[in-house]
Amino acid sequence: MFKPQQVIVVLGLGAGQSTGAAVAVALVARGVETVNKLAEELKAAGGDASPFPAATYSAKDIQEVWASIRTKYPSPNYIINAAVFNAAHGVWKPFLDVTPEDIRTSLEVNVEAAFAFSREAILTFKENDVLEPKGKRGTLIFTGATASIRGNVVTSAFAAGKHGLRALSQSLAKEFGKQNIHVRSV
Repeated sequence: MFKPQQVIVVLGLGAGQSTGAAVAVALVARGVETVNKLAEELKAAGGDASPFPAATYSAKDIQEVWASIRTKYPSPNYIINAAVFNAAHGVWKPFLDVTPEDIRTSLEVNVEAAFAFSREAILTFKENDVLEPKGKRGTLIFTGATASIRGNVVTSAFAAGKHGLRALSQSLAKEFGKQNIHVRSV
């Protein structure tokens, strides 16, 4: 029986180490050098990794990247059944030093980009059959931070974005869990 190769999409590699580098096949990042370097390192170690650099984490750029990923990994030979949103924009300033631009950028990366990424991941998962033995069509994971649970001194802008990300993941888990799509914030 033919079994398609499973594909994991990871958005947000940071400097190309730790969480974003731990699991990868379709790598998405704003840093062209970072995403290309990590893909080459994974290939050299025997992995099957492809870089998908994005100019920004805007909805348009994320949609274009997902289109490229779907083209690179077409069904039925591949099944994109896992996606990890690991992007973040941190602002660590006392509240009275936080600027409107700080808030805007934090929300754009931590919330708006997560919405765009989630939409593309879920649309992709909805095309998948239910995979046995776990009975899932796909898994969407958001990496969080302590700030997603509670704010602290100098984290007002960052916590607002991470709280929004956590609320998004909870809402999506309730809405799409019924459709065999697992959503989790870790």
